[in-house]
Amino acid sequence: MTTPPDEPTPPRRIHVSAAVILDEHGRLLLVRKEGTTAFMQPGGKPEPGESPDETLSRELAEELGIHVPVDDLRSLGAFTAAAANEPGCLVVADVFAADIRSQSPTVGAEIAELRWITRADAESLEVAPLARENFLPD
Repeated sequence: MTTPPDEPTPPRRIHVSAAVILDEHGRLLLVRKEGTTAFMQPGGKPEPGESPDETLSRELAEELGIHVPVDDLRSLGAFTAAAANEPGCLVVADVFAADIRSQSPTVGAEIAELRWITRADAESLEVAPLARENFLPD
């Protein structure tokens, strides 16, 4: 009697909160974290006890110096995609639309670069699958 082959290990899931921030020209704000090559939506992993919207509000302040109260975030749902910077992993993102009004994002904690992009701009950039597959504007 033979034993069945080992079943593949399911990919590790990384839970994050992420923002969809558009400017007056309809471009999407993406960031590149230090030590990485892919541009992705701003956001990050929760701290213990944080809700997804609390996580995003905190991350926007830390990473970009912009302040968006939890009540001003609009849930777009949960999305799953291949993780850009961790091969073999999936990112599970609670995604929120964030209106930053007249605030100007600046590079902050962990961020090496930020860009406002359209789908055409993304042709020459490495864009994380979550943003590329779901949120790039035309």
